[in-house]
Amino acid sequence: MTSPETPPTGTARPWIPVRPTGSVEAEEYDDAPDERPEDADADHPAFPAPAVDHTPVPVPHRERLLVALLGERRLRLGSTARDRLWAWLGPLLVTVVAAVARLWDLARPHTLVFDETYYVKQAYTLLMVGYDAEWPEEPNPAFEAGNRDIFLDKADYVVHPPVGKWMIAAGMRLGGADNPWAWRLTTALVGIAAVFLVAWVARRLFASTLAGIIAGGLFAIDGVGIVHARTGLLDSMVMFWALVAFVLLILDREHSRRRLAARVGARLDAGLPLGRFGPSMGIRWYRLAAAVALGLCIGTKWSGLYFLAVFALMSVAWDASARRTVGIRMWPLAALVRDAIPAFFVVVPVAALTYLASWAAWFTNDRSYLRTWAADHPTAGVQWLPEALRSLWEYHGRMWRFHNGLTSDHTYEAHPLGWLVQWRPTSFYYESQAKGEAIPTGGVCAWEKCSQVITSVGNPLIWWLATAAVLLALVLVGARLDWRGVAVLSGIVAGWLPWLAYAHRTIFTFYTIAFAPFMYLTLTYVAVSLWELTADHPRRRKRLRTAGIVVGSLVVAFSLFWYPIWTGWNVPTGFWRAHMWLRSWI
Repeated sequence: MTSPETPPTGTARPWIPVRPTGSVEAEEYDDAPDERPEDADADHPAFPAPAVDHTPVPVPHRERLLVALLGERRLRLGSTARDRLWAWLGPLLVTVVAAVARLWDLARPHTLVFDETYYVKQAYTLLMVGYDAEWPEEPNPAFEAGNRDIFLDKADYVVHPPVGKWMIAAGMRLGGADNPWAWRLTTALVGIAAVFLVAWVARRLFASTLAGIIAGGLFAIDGVGIVHARTGLLDSMVMFWALVAFVLLILDREHSRRRLAARVGARLDAGLPLGRFGPSMGIRWYRLAAAVALGLCIGTKWSGLYFLAVFALMSVAWDASARRTVGIRMWPLAALVRDAIPAFFVVVPVAALTYLASWAAWFTNDRSYLRTWAADHPTAGVQWLPEALRSLWEYHGRMWRFHNGLTSDHTYEAHPLGWLVQWRPTSFYYESQAKGEAIPTGGVCAWEKCSQVITSVGNPLIWWLATAAVLLALVLVGARLDWRGVAVLSGIVAGWLPWLAYAHRTIFTFYTIAFAPFMYLTLTYVAVSLWELTADHPRRRKRLRTAGIVVGSLVVAFSLFWYPIWTGWNVPTGFWRAHMWLRSWI
């Protein structure tokens, strides 16, 4: 008979040393009454020592495999009533903070801000006539004053898919197009929901409610998240759908591993072989839902394609790791046959069909841009496609040429290498007045010079620390092969790294919102890892706890200091300049 610490021979499955459940240990008799006389000799045959059975009760294979696949900390998560309470209460608390920061006086300023001039007006025409209509010259003053039905009776050439604009239009439908806050309602709600998702998924990633609160709290009070949630742009929608897909894939990882443990455990309990590839994990509903979310992400901006590619590869790599862990000898081939190929034929078509469905209004309205192009050019284009798809293909070709050739100079264009440290943030809005002049939001300037500013610069302490955390996370992943590090870095790889290949284009730092949640998660990951590495060093843990409190206090103070210039408050111009620590921030 083999001991629980020694793997049995002739098996491919891992033997995980687990303390036997129900085994009888000598210390269990410590509290039992001893009927022997106090002066009795322990070795006297008349008073033999009680028999102790050291034979362990076998632990079912499923439980052993679950420990190997998910980890003891994850399995213990939610095991107490207090933990289950804070599983929801913690994320909800940081979500309330996010809601206050994003919804308070959302209508300020009462004008179209930055690229709202494109997306808000496009959303409005989608709402009114079902397609992107063209606008006359200089329509913004009239639009802002409430005279919005001045768009022209012809389609406009727009260069982004429609999902994000339909989402903005939904907010305008709910709040009324006459209200500036309705232009931003959807992005605000999306930004609030994203904070909750980050807090919730961080708790599961790191098996720590406190870690979830930290990650969600960073998002709740950071300027990148606040500014985008208060502005009607598309990039918050890209972030949201990518984050939804990530959360669903984390759930898929856990659910599929539980199913794999159950199926492999049942085979081992029955004495059956695992087979060459091991059992199938069945229908992956969470993965299917993630494919829909990624299709909506791509349907907002094409940059969502990178999230699809990176997340799909990561998910399949998790499957391969799971099969290796349960003892499948041919796990690389098993992951290819059982997981990768089925995933490809599910995720890619579902995402593609979701993307195609997002163009439903374009298909059903002949007045849409290039909708009848194929009928007007019967011998041009991709001939094997149906007429409607041939028109859409031509439209997409023009969109691609526009994006790839966009090289016009812009004051706030920024190289991607500087994005992580917020080297050249984007100024969304700036107005200034001399003393006594009227302020657009009401009242008159009471200082020598007044300014109302909205800049997309993030909390400097958060972003500088998060950038350092990215480098540390790469080291930790290489040293520990930690799947959590791979997970949090995946969003940065998908949302930031591809832009280095497009540095010749006119691109901006505000694109960072698409992967901002993963910056907060990476910073939290490094903090959790440092805490784990100091488990046997109480003094180091004490210093780490003190450093965390100090840094957290500074982060909150920085956000309070920057909030007025994230939200367009009327402030003395000198107050605004006090925030411009770098010349590149002006």
